[in-house]
Amino acid sequence: MSERKSKISASRRLHLKIKLLKTAAVMLEKTKEERIQQKEVTLTEKVPPLQLSGLSVEDLQTLCKELHRKIDVADEERYDIEAKVAKNIKEIEDLNRKVFELKGKMKRPALKRVKISADAMLGALLGSKVKESVDFKVNLKTVKKEEEKKEEVTDWRKNVEAMSGMEGRKKLFDANP
Repeated sequence: MSERKSKISASRRLHLKIKLLKTAAVMLEKTKEERIQQKEVTLTEKVPPLQLSGLSVEDLQTLCKELHRKIDVADEERYDIEAKVAKNIKEIEDLNRKVFELKGKMKRPALKRVKISADAMLGALLGSKVKESVDFKVNLKTVKKEEEKKEEVTDWRKNVEAMSGMEGRKKLFDANP
């Protein structure tokens, strides 16, 4: 494995890392401030500030009772949602446990090679759509084999004597079409 030298020097790389960390820290602070501002805006929209000045004791008591009633409603909703979440979590854990147990119990059988005919395969794939058996051999082209020309077995010595000399070469030339 050959080592490649970095195009950036170590001091330059360290300088860039420091800059990146500083900018990341600044961005993190900005996002925190934006979240705080967003929270304040949401609270001012949803919960208007209370006007307590100039209210009598009875008005303050009715206001407190109303606020307590709203708090109780919110607590009931929160409790109901927490109960639903806990129930769902428990159900998910039970289902995961059952799946895990089933995976442990099931053993996959060893697969065996099965020879199947083309008709049976098409029947399995296409179902009852195949009414007539399809014969693939009918669609294949037939090729006639040409019988190889067999040379007669003769005495090779006669053949060598006949082909020797210029006359034999002329016979070979004349014999080839």
